[in-house]
Amino acid sequence: MVIKKAIYLLIFFITANISAYGQNTEETDNSGLRTMFQNNQAVIYSLNIRTFNANDKNGNGIIDFSLGETSGSFINAIERLDELKSLGINTIHLLPITPTGKIKALGTAGSLYSMADFTSLNLQLSDSQSDLSLKNQAKKFFDECHKRNIKVIVDLPSCGAYDLYINRPDLFAVDEQNNPVIPADWTDVRLFYVPNDNKKLFKSDIYILHKFFIDYMINLGADGIRADVATIKPYNFWHELIKYARSKKKDFLFLAEASESWKQPASDKAYFTDYKKLLEAGFDGYYGDYFNLNNWETSEPFYESIITRENFLTKYDEKKSTIGSFETHDIISPLLFGGENYSKIIIWLNATLPLNPYYVDGFLQGDDYLYNYSNKKASETYTDDEYYYVHQGQIDIFNFSRKPTGDTSVLIDEQKLAMDTRNKNLEQITHGQFIKLNSNNNKIFAYQRVLNNRAVTVIINRNLAASENACLKIKNITKKSKINFIKDTENKNLVKSTLNIVMKPAQIVIFTIEN
Repeated sequence: MVIKKAIYLLIFFITANISAYGQNTEETDNSGLRTMFQNNQAVIYSLNIRTFNANDKNGNGIIDFSLGETSGSFINAIERLDELKSLGINTIHLLPITPTGKIKALGTAGSLYSMADFTSLNLQLSDSQSDLSLKNQAKKFFDECHKRNIKVIVDLPSCGAYDLYINRPDLFAVDEQNNPVIPADWTDVRLFYVPNDNKKLFKSDIYILHKFFIDYMINLGADGIRADVATIKPYNFWHELIKYARSKKKDFLFLAEASESWKQPASDKAYFTDYKKLLEAGFDGYYGDYFNLNNWETSEPFYESIITRENFLTKYDEKKSTIGSFETHDIISPLLFGGENYSKIIIWLNATLPLNPYYVDGFLQGDDYLYNYSNKKASETYTDDEYYYVHQGQIDIFNFSRKPTGDTSVLIDEQKLAMDTRNKNLEQITHGQFIKLNSNNNKIFAYQRVLNNRAVTVIINRNLAASENACLKIKNITKKSKINFIKDTENKNLVKSTLNIVMKPAQIVIFTIEN
């Protein structure tokens, strides 16, 4: 009888643990975001909850709470999720949702990247009319995203606010005068001290706090992390943290803010772990160097960037990829570089290149991120900064400001066509071979994505100011091929193995070839 009871208890214990593990797995391993990203199927929209659905009634660009205006919150952000879904978005990148620093601050609300605490959420993102706690408001937002099959990446800031330094100076690196280190020109944050010795690292509070952050975000429902300035921490830090996160959630994505173009540490007291080592550490992807598009006036560096990266990424045992970093929250609005035509080029490159498309809130709505309150003295502030600090031409991450938007729907319509094209040719675009098309004109970007007897052909005049004549060698075409024009049908009768074409400024030609 005792033996039977012991066996029963053992079976009960094993069953309970298997059941608990199964429930945990069901709750945390069902996102598929990492797999989506590895297969170039994540279409990412970066947004700042604080401004995403803000209500600026008087149109001055600033949220005046005394006038009944409301800033963005987890709750009112839910209202716009269907709008994102209609744009083909299946992944949201949340700019930091942790508390912001108020001392030595930039802007009247504090920079999103001036993290004051690892263990709580930014109270600025709370809806005061909701009966839910802030944590449950955030959970509701994540749940509503998941109901729409939208995954969520949360930003992990790289440095700490001065407020955090005052409370926990032991977490920070210091210089020879024992002052906390200011990395680069980021005057509102201080550099964390990360031990490089494994025994010290994994017992250090800074590592333990990062593990807590991972647990917290997974508990909210996050599907991945975007590591701000990932290069600033060593290989072993990321390797162990990523391994820890994957033990909690198997398909958890790690995206590194890193690039081939970035080769210097943010401080002589900081580490510099390049993008290759970050990928070795377990990151699934990085930024690449697509933000250099504005400097690529000819096709040579464009092709070189894509082909070199494609060859490099195949060397890893696990799949790796990049995002379409043509525009990020750190980059001047494409509208200021080349207007709507240049922005359309970015939309189509995002839709057809071997990468995960990436957009910043306001870009598709035509926002140039020029704020008329820039650097003016504030009527009210919630930090020790009395001025509306902004980076003109970039989305505001420093103040309680207006919803990012513009005066045009042209880019919205372009995005919908581009995403429709992508979805109808998803196998070719996500898994197909990238083939450069030979041209006698280096102002023309021309390539194909080819798989299963189907080729998506893209031809773009990079010259925004003038027409260009080009002679192109079109591959994968025969007399029996079926041509389907998607964009700019005026040249549809010219398509053959040698295509002579006159391209208008910034003109985009897209067609598919079957058989």
